[in-house]
Amino acid sequence: MKRPKLKKASKRLTCHKRYKIQKKIREHHRKVRKEAKKRGRKKPKKDPGVPSAAPFKEELLREAEQRKQRLEELKQKQKLNRQKEHEKKRKLEAKKNAAKVKEKAEGKESSVKSKAKTNKLLDKNSKKSFCRELKKVIEASDVVLEVLDARDPMGCRCPQLEQAVTCSGGDKKLLLVLNKIDLVPKENLEKWLHYLKEEFPTVAFKSATLMKDRTMQEQFKKRRARVDLSRTTECFGSKCLLKLLQQHGKTQNKAIQVGVVGFPNVGKSSIINSLKGVRACNVGLARGVTKSMQIVHIDKQTKMLDSPSIIADPSNSALALALRSIIDTEESDSADVLEGVDAILNHCSKQQVMMHYSIPDFRNTEEFLTLLAQKRGMLKKGGVPDIENIAKLLLCDWTGAKISYHSQPPVSQRPPPYLTEDKIAEMQECWNLKNLEEENNTTVQALKYPSPASSIIFQSPGMANGTIEENKVIEEASEWESLETGKEGQEEEEDFTESEDDQDDVEEEEKDVKEETKVQVTRKAKLGKQQTSLTNSEKQIAESEHSNSLSLSLGKTADEDDAYDFNTDYV
Repeated sequence: MKRPKLKKASKRLTCHKRYKIQKKIREHHRKVRKEAKKRGRKKPKKDPGVPSAAPFKEELLREAEQRKQRLEELKQKQKLNRQKEHEKKRKLEAKKNAAKVKEKAEGKESSVKSKAKTNKLLDKNSKKSFCRELKKVIEASDVVLEVLDARDPMGCRCPQLEQAVTCSGGDKKLLLVLNKIDLVPKENLEKWLHYLKEEFPTVAFKSATLMKDRTMQEQFKKRRARVDLSRTTECFGSKCLLKLLQQHGKTQNKAIQVGVVGFPNVGKSSIINSLKGVRACNVGLARGVTKSMQIVHIDKQTKMLDSPSIIADPSNSALALALRSIIDTEESDSADVLEGVDAILNHCSKQQVMMHYSIPDFRNTEEFLTLLAQKRGMLKKGGVPDIENIAKLLLCDWTGAKISYHSQPPVSQRPPPYLTEDKIAEMQECWNLKNLEEENNTTVQALKYPSPASSIIFQSPGMANGTIEENKVIEEASEWESLETGKEGQEEEEDFTESEDDQDDVEEEEKDVKEETKVQVTRKAKLGKQQTSLTNSEKQIAESEHSNSLSLSLGKTADEDDAYDFNTDYV
C-alpha cells in the first residue's frame, strides 16, 4: 500500500504578522540608508563595460588592462617597501640591545662620557653658570645697580654682593634702585628712602610692566582696549637714573658699563626695558628667566648689562628661601612650597591676610590653603582641594606684583661691618646727592599709592645671604642624574651607523624611535625638611575639635586620623 503523504505546514501568515514584518524591514532599510548618508559613501557603480558598437573598442580595452597592471605593480612595490621598513626596525632594535649589553660591560667609561656631554649641553641652567655670569657682570661694570623690592628692601639686600663691590678697589660704584614703589604706602616708602640713603645713593623707581616689543606690535594694539595702560606702561624714576649715570660718565670721561644685579623677581630686566623704552630683555613671572649676561645700549655713553639672579644661600631662613631662591614652582617639591607658604603667613598679620583673601578664620596653613582652594575653585576629583597648586600660585603672587605688602625699616641705623664710614663716603662721591633727593621727591609725589589699611604688614627676615663664588655653589645631584639618564638613550643610537645605501632611511627611523623610547625621569625628592611638630596642648585641641576640623593636614599621624570621639553624635 502506498504510504499517505504528510501534509506540509502552511506558509500563510496572519495579516497582522505579515504587516509587522514588512514594517520592521522598512525601518531597517531606513536605518541603513541613514548611516550610509552619514558616512558619505555611495554604492559602487557596476562597470557597464565597453559596448560592442563603440568605435576604438579594442584600444579602450587595452588601456583598461594597462591600468590594472599598473595598480598591481604599485601594490607590490608598497608591499616590498613595508617589508624593508620592518626589517630596518628589527635591525635597529637588535643594535639597541647590543648597545645596552656593551654599555653594561663597559660601565664606567660610558657614564664618564655621558656626564661630560650633559655638562657641556646643560651647563647654562646650572647654578654655577649663574654665578659665573654674575661675576662677569660685576667685573665688567663701572657702576653696579642693586635692585631692591620696595615691599621688603632689607630682604633683597645681599651682603656678599655689596662687600664684593665695595672692596673691589678702583672707581667701581654701587647704587641702590628701589623698584615697585607703587605697591607700598607713601609714608613707608619715604622712611625706606631716608634709611637707605645713609649707606648708599638710592633711586626710587617704578618700572613699566607692559612694554612694546618690536615683533609684537599688532598684539599690543589688540590688548590696548582691555589693559589699563596708564598704570602698566608708565615709568617713573627713569629720567633721574639716566641723569645720574650720564653725569658719572662725564666725570669719568669715558663710556660706562652699568651692571644690574639682584635676587629673582625684583625687576632687573624691567628696569633695563624701561630705560631703553623698548622690550629689549625677556621678562616673566617665572624666576630665573635671565640665564646669561646681556648687553643693551642705552646711548653712546651708557651700556646696561643684564645679569642672572643671585643664588640664595641654603643657610637662609625658610622665608628668605621662599621669596628669594630660584624655585621652579612646577617641578619643586610640595613640602618646600608648603613650608615657604607657612613661613610667609607666620610673618604677616593674620587679620589682614583674612581681609585680603576674604577668608574666614583659620588655625594653620593647611586649613588656609584648603579654604583658598575652595574659594577659587581649585579642586581635584571628588571635590578635594588642590593644596599643592594653590600653594604654588600663592608663592607666585607674593614674588610678583599682585599683592601689596610692606615692611618697616630698622629703628636704629646699624650699617653692616664691611661698610665703614670711609667706604660710605667713597660710594657717595661723584654723585649729586641733592639733585638725587629732589628727583626722588618728584617721583614720590607723582605716583598713586595703596592705603596703609589695604597693604599687609610684613616682618622682614633681614638681609638674605647669597653665593657669588662659583666654588661655593653646591649643585643638586638629582638634577644632574636626571639629565644624564635623559641623554643616554640618544648616545646609544648615535654610536651605530647603517650601510651607505640605507643610511638616510635609518636616520629617519632613529628619530621616530627616539621619540617613542624617551625615558621619563622624575626628579628625586629633595632632602626632607623637618616640619615643626604640634605641641601637646595643640594636639589635645585638635583631637577635641576633630569633628569640625578639615581632614587635610600634613602633620597628622595615623592615630589622630582614626580617633573617634564617643561624646559627640556623628550624623
